[in-house]
Parts: sequence; C-alpha cells; structure tokens
Amino acid sequence: MNAKDAQQKLRSLASPDVAKSSLRFFKTGPGQYGEGDIFIGIKVPTLRKVSREFRSLPLEEIESLLHSPIHEERHLALMILVLQVAKCDETFRRVAFDFYLENTRFINNWDLVDCSAPQIAGGYLLDKSRQPLLKLTRSKSLWERRIAIVSTQHFIRNDDFADTLTISEKFLNDEEDLIHKASGWMLREVGQKARAVLAAFLDQHAAGMPRTMLRYAIEKFPPEQRRGYLGRKRTLKQGVTNGL
Repeated sequence: MNAKDAQQKLRSLASPDVAKSSLRFFKTGPGQYGEGDIFIGIKVPTLRKVSREFRSLPLEEIESLLHSPIHEERHLALMILVLQVAKCDETFRRVAFDFYLENTRFINNWDLVDCSAPQIAGGYLLDKSRQPLLKLTRSKSLWERRIAIVSTQHFIRNDDFADTLTISEKFLNDEEDLIHKASGWMLREVGQKARAVLAAFLDQHAAGMPRTMLRYAIEKFPPEQRRGYLGRKRTLKQGVTNGL
C-alpha cells in the first residue's frame, strides 16, 4: 500500500460537482487565500473513511501525498498522520511534529490546519515548551500563524489556557480575518471550560479586539452579556470619532 494506491482510491471517489463547490467555498479565485488550489471533489466524511483504510501508510508515502497539488490528497495525508499520532510512542510523535513543521507550506488552507494542528503540534507540545508556537505567531504565513493558535485547542482540552490567551493577544492587531476567526474560536473554547478566564480576557481587550474575533469569542455568552461586550466596542469607537 502506497501513495499511488491512495491517489487512485481518491480519484475513483471524485465528484466534479463537489469540486466546483469546493473551489468557491475555499476561495480559490485570483487574490483569494486559496488562489490556484486544485480540488477533485471529495467530501470530508469520505476522506475520513479513506484515511482509516490507509492509516498504516509509511511517512515517506504520507509526504508524497502532502506534497500533492491536489487539496484532497494533502487533506488525506494529514488525516492519516493524525490517526498515527493518536496511537504512537514519544519517538514517533516527535518525528511527526518535526515533519509537520518542515512541511507547513503544504498545509495551506484553514481546513488543513484545523484538522491537524491540535493533534500533531498541540499534542506533542502539551508537556513541553511552547516556543515553537510563539515563533509561528511571528511568521509572514497566514497558515503558520493559524497553526500557532489552533494548536492550543489541545491545551484547552487539558485545562491549560495560558498560551491561547497569550497568542490571541498577539493577534489583536493581525490583519487577517482567518486569524481573527481562529483566535475567537479558541477563546470561545476557553470560555466553555472556564468562563471566568475568558471574561477576564475580554474585560481587558474587548474594546480593542477585531469585531470578528470578539463575536466568535462571545458566541456562547447570554444575549445581554454579548450586547454588553459589543456595545463596549462601539462606545470606544464613538469616543474616538468625537475626539474624546
């Protein structure tokens, strides 16, 4: 079983109609974040099923899939690697982590990041220094920065919130909406585990947060509390407009 077998399997499941939809959904037009990406049309549940079939693929074959110009082949590669790190020793977990960071240029859309960063990067770094993620926050690559924040989902699941807050604070002035969404999502996850921790962060930063990040972060709050945080931001902007 090798990468070519997996590629043939995917081609047998491809749908032109799904491919057309994916091209629009993942913003592949000129100037968009997924510009030039290629889709053959395979939905995520099908990819998950195929990943289980090829879960024993050697790392060099996973690399071959990950380097493919076809989006679904890269997605499949990451799904397989996630399955492998779920049941492996520390040695392979380190190998997978190093492999992941060496190949971030191929992890180049939000779905690829989100399906893999928590398990591969976050899982490895749970009991280690988080410096690799902090380094990624300074990257020019949107996707490396997204890896930095989304990886912290694994920490959140283990009641460790500090890095989510630190990285979200670093991204308050990020220009990319996809970073605002990811940061708000992770902050919301913190709030699901520790509402008071999220509230303290928002009390300090809500007035200056990007609107999208704030809306994502407060999504699970009661309506009155959401209005309060959103109104705080509007009040600040009004004061600036009036020269106050």
